Amino acid sequence: MELTVIIPMHNEEKNAAACIGRVQKACKALTASYEIIIAEDGSSDNTYGVIKRAARGNPRIMIMHSAGKLGRGRALTAALRKARGDVSVYMDADLASNLGHLGELVSSVKHGAVIATGSRLLPSSRTRRGLKREVASRGYNLLVRTVLGSKLHDHQCGFKAFRTKAILPLLGEVEDTHWFWDTEILVRAQRKGMRVDEIPIGWEEGRGTTVRLKNDVLYMGRKILHLKRRMG
Repeated sequence: MELTVIIPMHNEEKNAAACIGRVQKACKALTASYEIIIAEDGSSDNTYGVIKRAARGNPRIMIMHSAGKLGRGRALTAALRKARGDVSVYMDADLASNLGHLGELVSSVKHGAVIATGSRLLPSSRTRRGLKREVASRGYNLLVRTVLGSKLHDHQCGFKAFRTKAILPLLGEVEDTHWFWDTEILVRAQRKGMRVDEIPIGWEEGRGTTVRLKNDVLYMGRKILHLKRRMG
C-alpha cells in the first residue's frame, strides 16, 4: 500500500465527519492505494459514534478506539505500528494545515526523507494565528533549537509524514505520550542522522484555539529539559 493517513481524534464530535470526508478526497487525488486510520482517543463526547457512522461500509477506513485516554503521542505511536502504507502521514483533526501540501510531504519521503514535517515558521510559510500563540510558538521553537540542537524551525506542527518501516524502531525510544511527542521524535531522528525535511505550508488557527501560557509553556519547558538530561 502506498499511503496511510492517520488522524488522532479526541472530542471531535462536531468536526469528525467533515474531516474524514475532506481527508479522503485529498487521498484520492494522490493515489488509489491508501488507507485512513482514525485514532480515537478516549473521547467523552460522541466522537466514536460519529466516526463509526462515517466509516460504515468503507474498507479504506480503520478505527482504533480507546475507552480511556491514551494521550496523543501514544495514540499516534499505536497507529503508526498498524499502518500498512509505505508512507504514513498524520494530521490534526482540525485540518488547520492546508491539505494542498499533502502531496509535498509524501513526495519528500518518497525522495529520501525519513520524516517530512510541515512548518508554519519558514519565510515562505503562510500562517494565520493570534499574537499570543505566535509568540509562544516562536519562543518554544527557539528553545528547542538552543537547548536540544535541532536544525528545524517548527517542531509542533500537526502535519508530518514518515517512511513507515524506517521510523518504527525509533518509536520505541520516544518517551512522551502526549504533546511533546512531535518534538521528541524530530530531535531523536536528527540525532540519529536521519534526513528530516521541513516544508513551508499554509496554516490557519482554528476557532476557539487558545494558548494556556501557565500550563502549556511550563509543561513543554520541563519536557525540553528532561529530554536534554536524557540525551545530553
